[in-house]
Amino acid sequence: VQLQASGGGLVQPGGSLRLSCAASGRVFSINTLGWYRQAPGKQRELVATIGNGGRTVYADSVKGRFTISRDNAGNAVNLQMNSLKPEDTAVYYCNAYRLAGRVNYWGAGTQVTVSS
Repeated sequence: VQLQASGGGLVQPGGSLRLSCAASGRVFSINTLGWYRQAPGKQRELVATIGNGGRTVYADSVKGRFTISRDNAGNAVNLQMNSLKPEDTAVYYCNAYRLAGRVNYWGAGTQVTVSS
């Protein structure tokens, strides 16, 4: 499985950004798509995930501000980020998880910077 992310950039506090990630390869084997982020000096953390059945999980810090969605074919995942805060600044990574074998696939990160 290969993951190609796009959509990062610089935005002012209170602004919005939309991240997109396209999956290719053995996509049929994937159970969950999602986004993680890593800020300088911190560990990578979950932002949001969405399962094949549409069940979503969000980090408490982004609930009510971020929305994760998945296309009908299950090959792409988007993260709509609203009301961005400076603490959202991080490198965001697209993730695909396969339950069989508990395999994680990662895309190259995309930088999100929230600053005035």
